[in-house]
Amino acid sequence: MKRITNILASVVLGLSVGVTGLPAVAETPPNMLVVANRIDDITTLDPAESFEFAGADVSRNVYGKLVNFDPMDLAAGYGPDLAESWTVSEDGKTITFTMREGVNFHSGNPVTAQDAEFSLRRAVILNKTPSFILTQFGFTAENVGETIVADGNTLSITTDKRYATSFVLNCLTATIGGIVDMKTVMANETDGDMGNAWLKTNTAGSGAYKVDSWKPNESVTLSANPDFYLGAPSLERVIVRHVQESASQRLLLERGDIDLARNLNPDDVKGMDGAEGIDIHTELRGRLMYISLNGKHPVLSKPEVKTAIKYLIDYEGMQNSFLDGQYTIHQNFLPATYLGAIDDAPYALNVEKAKELLASAGVEGLEITAGVREAQERVEIGQSLQNTFAQAGIKLNLVVGTGKQTLSKYRARELDMYIGAWGPDYPDPHTNAGTFAYNPDNSDEAGATGLLAWRNAWDTGGLTEKVDAAVVEGDRDKRRAMYEEIQREFLKTAPFAVMFQKIEQNGKNAAVQNLNLGGAITAISYWPVTK
Repeated sequence: MKRITNILASVVLGLSVGVTGLPAVAETPPNMLVVANRIDDITTLDPAESFEFAGADVSRNVYGKLVNFDPMDLAAGYGPDLAESWTVSEDGKTITFTMREGVNFHSGNPVTAQDAEFSLRRAVILNKTPSFILTQFGFTAENVGETIVADGNTLSITTDKRYATSFVLNCLTATIGGIVDMKTVMANETDGDMGNAWLKTNTAGSGAYKVDSWKPNESVTLSANPDFYLGAPSLERVIVRHVQESASQRLLLERGDIDLARNLNPDDVKGMDGAEGIDIHTELRGRLMYISLNGKHPVLSKPEVKTAIKYLIDYEGMQNSFLDGQYTIHQNFLPATYLGAIDDAPYALNVEKAKELLASAGVEGLEITAGVREAQERVEIGQSLQNTFAQAGIKLNLVVGTGKQTLSKYRARELDMYIGAWGPDYPDPHTNAGTFAYNPDNSDEAGATGLLAWRNAWDTGGLTEKVDAAVVEGDRDKRRAMYEEIQREFLKTAPFAVMFQKIEQNGKNAAVQNLNLGGAITAISYWPVTK
């Protein structure tokens, strides 16, 4: 394809485009990247609180962590970042990090072990939504003074028991692992909030970029950190604009007003494929699409019925039609590229086999209700299921609602069936094993709404104990084998039918190089990108 001239993404569009709030047309220098993305989910920039997809994109580029991923070699796994090395105690409970010297925050303050101590303690004490990523290791507001300790140029963290070291380090690569500038943050503390109110709209990191401005539901503007320890980024500025509609993103890209369109539907992707000056960038992400069955339902809890439903899903038909190019068939809870992920896919649409299984369970004339969020691809999945279920004599009623409405019913165990999506919280196999196949207390009183197995009222049939064993296994190969075994049993017995894994298709200016969205394990990295 012929590359087009780099043009400034900032434009005012007419009403026919359906995008507002963009400044006037002007040429962009090659050191600027302009992105169209849905960023209305950002609620805070504080790494101790941020727990949204678009927020993770910002944090990934603003905050260094003790350990992190190389965007140009994600397959290598985590590696040193603000910590240049670490050691593990003989009992496996204490990890001691040696901090990298000569790194400064955007303020000019040096990055120290005391900053790392403050950042991790702060995340536990604030106890915001993502705090479980750290508190699952036994850290509490009461004990962080003894369990997260800086000493000179080292930081030691001591967990409540021995876990796989890889599990702990993977969790530290999550957004909550971002190291903040203690002096700057505490200078902006209000009423003992450890700077939380200030960090909602400001940043205090050491990463490749700093936030110049965040206008909710409108834009985020990042400027390069010329003193970034890995070298100054090629792009001096990144502007991310909130553009809701795929058609609007496509038009912006075709006009040369943006460099990257991140929320394109299959029709718009096809419409631009082969266009002059535009490339389609495709990357496998970690989000899964699945259905779940309520274990309290007297019929859906039968093993034969659970299996029958897995044979009543038109995996290939959906993949090759309305999900074309944006989801790929994947039938287990660990996304491809995760440690222990398997590609076993034993189920395909087979109405006759499903009928046989239903007959053997004594089921005839079944009627069930499924909750589904009002998102186009999920509703279309529900409509496909209605069609195939009907062929086996099952009437499927769809109740479409907002994400909040549908999730509330699912978490209350009120739905017969749920059609949903799940994304990993951190890049370790326990992030999904610990929710799809883990349920230590199946009682209603437990209220373990964060566990998908609990939401389904499924006692896991022994998989809970196997998940507990896998998360503490220190040998990587043995740990991988344990997750493979768990998933193969899950495939046979679970009241879940995992169907697809997300493929993100972006349209980009062909001049943009070294783009990496983070694969299945992290977020987008702007600092390697060139134009």
